[in-house]
Amino acid sequence: MRHLAAVCLLFSGIVASQSVLADCAAILQHEMPALRSKDTIDLCERYAGKPLLIVNTASFCGFTPQFKGLEAIYQLYRGQGLAVLGVPSNDFRQEAAEVEKVADVCYVNYGVTFAMTDPQTVTGPGAHPVYRQLAEAAGEAPAWNFHKYLIDREGRVTGSFASQVAPDDPALVKAIELAL
Repeated sequence: MRHLAAVCLLFSGIVASQSVLADCAAILQHEMPALRSKDTIDLCERYAGKPLLIVNTASFCGFTPQFKGLEAIYQLYRGQGLAVLGVPSNDFRQEAAEVEKVADVCYVNYGVTFAMTDPQTVTGPGAHPVYRQLAEAAGEAPAWNFHKYLIDREGRVTGSFASQVAPDDPALVKAIELAL
């Protein structure tokens, strides 16, 4: 009888997992390693049904102060469901080689509280699958650090914003508010 119960429990877990995947947009059906952690960020589990701003970051870029604006946008709209995911990348040769230094810049220097991943490739054939899908959906890959993609609650890419677009730029704020 215990064996049957264990099989039923296992089967129900598989069915529940498949149901979550079925309800989750393809662009979110990925995992990324969390910054300075052994944990992974399951994008479906964490972000399905939420508007999500994904930003490729770098510690030693002229746009690095945008962390302050990203944190402010996150704090302003997270109560309405907005999520922000920072993805450090050395694609443009401006990211620290040590993960601890990356974490210090984000968490200590800028007080980031939104999720951050370990450094990832975000351009070219070696780009993380999420970034390949983002580039395809938006029609453009990041041309530099702090490129922003906005995904709506249904998992559609609704905006792509160049590095020069600050987090408090009216066009980005309007897109976020529409996604909420």
